Amino acid sequence: MKIAIAADHGGFELKQKLIAHYAKQGIVLEDLGTYSEESCDYPLIARKMTQAVLSGAAETGILICGTGIGISIAANRVKGIRAALLYNADVARLAREHNNANIAVFGGRMQKFEDAVTYFDIFRQTAFAGGRHLRRIGELDE
Repeated sequence: MKIAIAADHGGFELKQKLIAHYAKQGIVLEDLGTYSEESCDYPLIARKMTQAVLSGAAETGILICGTGIGISIAANRVKGIRAALLYNADVARLAREHNNANIAVFGGRMQKFEDAVTYFDIFRQTAFAGGRHLRRIGELDE
């Protein structure tokens, strides 16, 4: 599975930890930026991620800003993107199972590293249930 990761300055530290963690497991997270803690604009970071997912360069992605809220809003403005702010295990599972979310979002200043790993592992290992949920997913892009 091709996975991209991107963060603004508020999510830079968590992004770096996640990249290192998954590298130890042999999973490469394609780093789309930012590359420092210097202030940057989360809409531009979200745009890079949404382009990667929609083009197929990445099957899924992780976006991180300080709270996860702004970058979620920016990503979800793009047709075809379903970015979910993951804050517990049930939400991580349901984001994929019911909403077919294609981007996981975290708040770098709000989320513990260990929790982000747990929630992303659940997210990436959960399949979309389809069925009644498929109709609703289609309605999002109308």
